[in-house]
Amino acid sequence: MATRADDLIERHRLRRKLTFWRVAALAVAGFGIAAAAYALGDDGFRGRAVDHIAKIKIEGTITEDEKLIERLEDIRKANHVKGVILSIDSPGGTTVGGEAIYEQVRKLARDKPVAAQVGTLAASAGYMIATATDHIVARQSSIIGSIGVLIQFPNFTNMMEKLGITLDEVKSSPLKAEPSPFNPTTEPERAMLRSMILDSYDWFVGLVEERRPLSRAEVTAIADGSVFTGRQALQRKLVDSLGGEEKAIDWLGTKGVDTKLEVVEWKPEKSSGGFFFSQALSNRIAQALGLPSGSLDVLHELGAERLFLDGLLSVWHPERAAIRG
Repeated sequence: MATRADDLIERHRLRRKLTFWRVAALAVAGFGIAAAAYALGDDGFRGRAVDHIAKIKIEGTITEDEKLIERLEDIRKANHVKGVILSIDSPGGTTVGGEAIYEQVRKLARDKPVAAQVGTLAASAGYMIATATDHIVARQSSIIGSIGVLIQFPNFTNMMEKLGITLDEVKSSPLKAEPSPFNPTTEPERAMLRSMILDSYDWFVGLVEERRPLSRAEVTAIADGSVFTGRQALQRKLVDSLGGEEKAIDWLGTKGVDTKLEVVEWKPEKSSGGFFFSQALSNRIAQALGLPSGSLDVLHELGAERLFLDGLLSVWHPERAAIRG
């Protein structure tokens, strides 16, 4: 019996030793993977571990981008980030989306110096976000401005008439769920929309007045939806200097940031599952429309998603005249 008891005790000891070494092996493997990611990573992971200037890109149509806002907050909290450059290339988007990002950039700018460097364009909500920084740099041929707000909605009434389709509805008041794409727009409906547009426009103008060295009258004079080259924008005090990223770095230097620090782009985290799902879905939709695979990606690059934006918009439409309240 004693021998059997000794055997059981020895087995327990061996199991504990084996468990210890398994855990140790997993820890070493995990450390090795982390070290490899640090050494080989191409997403800026390695650069974030040392003092640097953070760069974040704001491109394409602007919407309520929670991931972007989270990245801006992470940058604000990161001790190794000594300065920030927003690289902006956007025609604008939803007014609410621009407002949310604007507020987050202002929060960031209270803790770290932030400059904007405009590429091809910063229009409407794109320019709104640029004004949230404390210094705006643009290329001489960049497109700047389009300060204003609009709302767009389709009108299917002619098509319905041709197809012999009518819409019956019962509602609590005439303006409920209006304007509707299924009814002609009435003057009271347009007056309601005009009131909303002018209120948001007044708010947008106020932001520019607050953030730029301009009086209310000066902002109003240029806030008619017009766009300007970088050179013209500099004359109108919509930007602070002309040039590229190096000019933004020079300005950060005036705020105590070491201009020799590496500029590290904080990229969005990759989500392979969502990407492949959306890619497959896009291809299915393209096939259903009789288009080759990848066609919807091309439409996205061309900014066609702007056709489906909902709510008040601050977006530049170069292909048509601006709708103003």
